[in-house]
Amino acid sequence: MIFSKEIRLKDGRSCTIRNAVAEDAREVLDDFILTHSETDYLSSYPDEINITVEKEAEFLRARTESPDEAELIAVVDGNVVGCAGIDRIGRHYKMSHRANFGISIEKAYWGLGIGRALTESCIECAKNAGYTQVELEAVADNGHALNLYESVGFVEFGRNPRGFRSRITGYNELVYMRLELGE
Repeated sequence: MIFSKEIRLKDGRSCTIRNAVAEDAREVLDDFILTHSETDYLSSYPDEINITVEKEAEFLRARTESPDEAELIAVVDGNVVGCAGIDRIGRHYKMSHRANFGISIEKAYWGLGIGRALTESCIECAKNAGYTQVELEAVADNGHALNLYESVGFVEFGRNPRGFRSRITGYNELVYMRLELGE
């Protein structure tokens, strides 16, 4: 899926939100590893990430060519500082209306509006792909993320009290959220 737009950050800098392409593989992978080391709220630890640059390039190439999945990046001052994406939940009719959303942003860039821009851009991509529902899960203690998701229209539809296991804090509650996009 092809996507691109420019936004102005809260500190006045310009940020490009665009689809990641195969040539971005090294930088996207480095960003993924960095963001997963900076917070305990993401789904994996850096030592669990064993993707090669070649595999990441293949993944990004497939996302670029996909009509219904996207991997977007935020680029500030020529550097990838965040990633977000939508993935189909299922290809069969009964599940084909649903997409999953995920996001990560480098800690040095938190609070500048990148999270909102990536989230809204992924929602736009999901609408363009024909999805009628976007879903996510977030750790219940991650108040900043939950506030962002609620502010763009996501609503909670359930919780899993032991859905997330941290090496630091043990079991954590996961909040399941969805955003209805209409028919």
